[in-house]
Amino acid sequence: MSVYEKLSSLGITLNAPAVPAAAYVMYVQTGKLVFLSGHLAKNADGSIIVGKLGAGLTTEQGQQAARNIAVDLMATLQDACGGDLTQVKRIVKVLSLVNSSPDFSEHHLVTNGCSELLGEVFGDAGKHARSAFGVAAIPRGACVEIEMIVELA
Repeated sequence: MSVYEKLSSLGITLNAPAVPAAAYVMYVQTGKLVFLSGHLAKNADGSIIVGKLGAGLTTEQGQQAARNIAVDLMATLQDACGGDLTQVKRIVKVLSLVNSSPDFSEHHLVTNGCSELLGEVFGDAGKHARSAFGVAAIPRGACVEIEMIVELA
């Protein structure tokens, strides 16, 4: 099943790529590597999902937020690939920042929301190295921010 068939079977439509909120670009390509800037967790209407894991938001809510980010990352990646996600050779690395209370320790489970979707969509090429951190705050109060490195064919 192609990447696009898999997205369709999951009921996922990629929206327009995200736009920068400050002085940066959404991705940079060097050689065959594409570095995607951090994407914030958003609701379906585009509003930021605000809050702290472990202090108002549950791990499950964080997982859904991370899954939403994965969809946004794929939209930006599609733009970086000239509109063709079949150019993705490998998701290399995912870095996840989780806005969390000091005692929250399930950052890895929150980040699974993104990692599992990438694996579903890209198969073995979606298996990646990963880091997940708890942080005191994320821009605009977002609950999760994720960035990604991808190798193109």
